[in-house]
Amino acid sequence: MPSPADRARDLLNQKNLARSKELEQAGLSRSQIQRLLEQGVLERVGRGLYRLAGGTITETDDLASAAKLVPGGVICLLSALRFHGLTTQNPVEVWMTIDAKAWRPLIDHPPIRLLFMSGPSLEEGVETHDLNGVTLRVFNPAKTVADCFKYRNKIGIDVAVEALRDYRRLHPKALELLWHYAKLNRVAKVMQPYLEAVQ
Repeated sequence: MPSPADRARDLLNQKNLARSKELEQAGLSRSQIQRLLEQGVLERVGRGLYRLAGGTITETDDLASAAKLVPGGVICLLSALRFHGLTTQNPVEVWMTIDAKAWRPLIDHPPIRLLFMSGPSLEEGVETHDLNGVTLRVFNPAKTVADCFKYRNKIGIDVAVEALRDYRRLHPKALELLWHYAKLNRVAKVMQPYLEAVQ
């Protein structure tokens, strides 16, 4: 029978991050998880979230942690821009959106900036990506740029314009999709002069 440390290693070598519930499903008790923390086998990443100690930390670790801690959330705005390579910004918080009626999670790490959306604004334009066994939900580039104009008062118009310029350079044939999300967000009139200026 494998030891608790071996079971934890097997799970975390596959998934990189695991909730305490997942460790328990792998056969570890709460006291065994605590002992593995004390022995330096496991490392606590956030409330109820663990990884193997001494693992390499990547730029996407905070995104993966946020996705685990807020399963219904979608990576948005500055974090989505960074994920898609549409900005020079390096946000210190993970920007996520959840349903306006959803339960607000209590999270100590990573720092998360929550926005609230509903209906088509939350449901359209969501892509899924695999980050070392963690399913990451993130808005696609076009939806992200349109959201930047919708939330320009929160992130700054200069960030939105930079994102638009980078989007146009990287996705020159996908302007119709961008226009679709601009209409969905009711920012087509706001965005139009900037779109003409960056042509």
